[in-house]
Amino acid sequence: MTEDQTPPAPAKDPMKGFRGVQAGTLIIEAIVVGLALPVVATLGSGITSAQGWTVIAIAVLLVLLSGLLRKPWAIWVILALHGGLLAFVVALPAVAIIGVVFLGVWLWLMWLRRDVATRMAQGRLPSQQNQQSDQHSQR
Repeated sequence: MTEDQTPPAPAKDPMKGFRGVQAGTLIIEAIVVGLALPVVATLGSGITSAQGWTVIAIAVLLVLLSGLLRKPWAIWVILALHGGLLAFVVALPAVAIIGVVFLGVWLWLMWLRRDVATRMAQGRLPSQQNQQSDQHSQR
């Protein structure tokens, strides 16, 4: 392949599958955050307090964001929600730990996404390799 040619697009969009992984991660995270409500009720000010409503709101927003991952701003909202979880570090360290763990997961996912995008731009994805060999054999 010469430098002026762009690599062929993969047969299947890898980013579509990657958004599925992200959506699944958001659902799992929402479940884990929801399971923190008994911790808020026991160690915090109760579920009916501002702490409780904040944890509930974050869990609901995580579920809603799982359907909005196509939007470019969705990742920034997800990271902001992790900031909300980290804000519990003084009042409820157990909830902040959830934020730290899933923030690490999301940073790893963003690194993977960048790697897939780079490989796709360079034409190094396995699905692109098959297309390139088909194009060369047709010549």
